[in-house]
Amino acid sequence: MLRLFYFLFLISFSTTAQINFTDEAINLGLNVNTGITYLGNGVSFCDYNQDGWDDITLTTGVGQSLRFFKNINGVFLEETFDLISTEYQTKQVNWVDFDNDGDKDIFLTSDVNGLRLIENTGNLVFQDITANSGIPIENFYTYGASWGDYNNDGYLDVFISNRDSNFIIPNYLYKNNGDGTFTNVSTQAGILNTSELSFCSAFFDFNNDGWQDIYVSNDKVINQNRLYKNNGDNTFSEISESSGTDISIDAMTTTIGDYNNDGWQDIYITNGPAGNVLFKNNGDETFTDIALQTGTIFNSIGWGAVFLDAENDMDLDLYVSGSLDGSYPNYLSSAFYINNADETYALSSNSGFLYDNGASYSNAIGDIDNDGFPEILVSNNDNENVFLWKNNTVSNNNWLKIKTVGVLSNKDGIGTKIEISVNGEKQYRYVHCGEGYLSQNSSTEIVGLGTNTIVDYIKFNWLSGTEDIFYNVASNQTLSVVEGSSSSLSVNDSAMHNYNIWPNPVKNKLTLEAKELINFYEVYTILGVKIITSDVKDFSFKINTSQLNSGSYFLKFFTNKNNYTIKFIKL
Repeated sequence: MLRLFYFLFLISFSTTAQINFTDEAINLGLNVNTGITYLGNGVSFCDYNQDGWDDITLTTGVGQSLRFFKNINGVFLEETFDLISTEYQTKQVNWVDFDNDGDKDIFLTSDVNGLRLIENTGNLVFQDITANSGIPIENFYTYGASWGDYNNDGYLDVFISNRDSNFIIPNYLYKNNGDGTFTNVSTQAGILNTSELSFCSAFFDFNNDGWQDIYVSNDKVINQNRLYKNNGDNTFSEISESSGTDISIDAMTTTIGDYNNDGWQDIYITNGPAGNVLFKNNGDETFTDIALQTGTIFNSIGWGAVFLDAENDMDLDLYVSGSLDGSYPNYLSSAFYINNADETYALSSNSGFLYDNGASYSNAIGDIDNDGFPEILVSNNDNENVFLWKNNTVSNNNWLKIKTVGVLSNKDGIGTKIEISVNGEKQYRYVHCGEGYLSQNSSTEIVGLGTNTIVDYIKFNWLSGTEDIFYNVASNQTLSVVEGSSSSLSVNDSAMHNYNIWPNPVKNKLTLEAKELINFYEVYTILGVKIITSDVKDFSFKINTSQLNSGSYFLKFFTNKNNYTIKFIKL
């Protein structure tokens, strides 16, 4: 009988996961603090040298420059680069390929010394190009920066969140012109010109129409949060009131994730003691605050927050950082919420996180040892060492890691929606750059698969309109997915009623007819090289494909209302 009990215990233990995190920062080479800064500083968990290991970058207070830590097989070694002096208070750092040349550049914000755009000219050799880029050098009291492609032209634009206590400087949207320069398009795009103490924003597609929208968190009850709906014509409509997202709180983070796996991105916003907000996306361009019902209200002084599948059981858990240091017994200094898979969360008290009581502001996730289980990096204030919460969870659960590589879309695939189906159960990921409170998560998406070993399919909806689908994918691997590399002849589903194309595959002549007047079209190779461009000014056109080599190509055509991308095959 005792043997039977022991056998059943082993079975139970092997099929369930006990989440366990321990702070291994010092043991793994991160014996580092970031100084004393007003309202904290930022963290990036991005693989900046693109060697397949998530590196760490920290912004700092006065007297320290940016701190760079290279990941060497799960252990970190600090390194320095030849940069301009940054020994002033900095806020957020983004590693972003703004010029689509395949390497990561640096964008740095500060609330005391202006913005910096630093180009990676190759092999981590840098030059400051701010002065000639159109990005302002003067101090705008900037906290957050988030990147997205609001006009779907293949180049990443940047939204900067300014917290001007004089209530003069508003937020700005800078359009990437594709030539190393940016233009302030805030007024033309419909971004409000009022100053609202903004902390951060996030690009995401809240209504799944293929265009990136923007949500902004604003501090203090005198300021509403803002939701900007992308109209698909280079403009936005401010729809906070109609969407129900016009809350007036001490809003800090803007954390995006699909907590209930319904295909609609939700928003988590931290706050002071009145409680955090979890906006459930209702799928009809409205949201409902369900923080109280889900058990994620926090009721303390919350700052950074991040969704992650800690034990890879196919749903998103939630970690929240707080600025209280544990000396206030009725208020949390941090929280780890486990997803119960029934649209509720449980506040965990046995998942590790011992002594998680720093004055914490920013956090981000990555996978330091490439085992498919995510870690959490936390930046602490008051000269306290950072936390690196190592994921020691013992589990039979499997995983996938996914990295997106754009061709017609931006190089990093920012804005790509990923759908993962396992035994008919769906999960969703959305690729961001600059999200949460002053943070940047790993550019490799981590997806839990439970005990499943095969994924039914993975679907990628890129901002260009391209759709890729891969079937019967094996677990426990890292996929680097190039836009347009699947065998399906995919098109943007929303465009199906607007045009017809035939034959596809094609030998000698490709014909396209549309219901909208076509201005011009372009043809690209599968690697994104433009090989044909032509004006049309008609509702149809034909392309002589007889001289093309056999293989896959992209056709992109432009109307007054939209642009469409189609993949075709030349036989």
